[in-house]
Amino acid sequence: MSELNSESNNGTTSSNTTQKAVANSGNQDDTINYSEQFSQLMRTVNETLSKIDWTQMGKYGKAAGIITLVIVAQIIIKGVIDTVNLLPVVPGLLELLGLVVLGQWSWQNLKTSDKRNAVIERVQSLRKEYLG
Repeated sequence: MSELNSESNNGTTSSNTTQKAVANSGNQDDTINYSEQFSQLMRTVNETLSKIDWTQMGKYGKAAGIITLVIVAQIIIKGVIDTVNLLPVVPGLLELLGLVVLGQWSWQNLKTSDKRNAVIERVQSLRKEYLG
């Protein structure tokens, strides 16, 4: 009985070893296959980029750069705001600070009718300048 168990254990061990070896060779094949695919993809990308006339891409390149910069800046700002929001007292203090600044600006610029008219004129001149 013990001989049967030892033989069945040896058979199981050898089959497990064989399965592991096959699995490992499969992982190596996947790794080689992946690196070949990646190399081919990079060659295709490089060929495509070399066909582009970059002298014609001035304004498009600037636009793409500005859009990329805005996206990165928004991600960074969102991270900072989320971090500040985790602090228990800071969001309330920042809201209070915003209200104080708004009140102070309103008091300085909207107190008299002359100052109100000056603000309206500035807004209208900015609208004409930017919207035509």
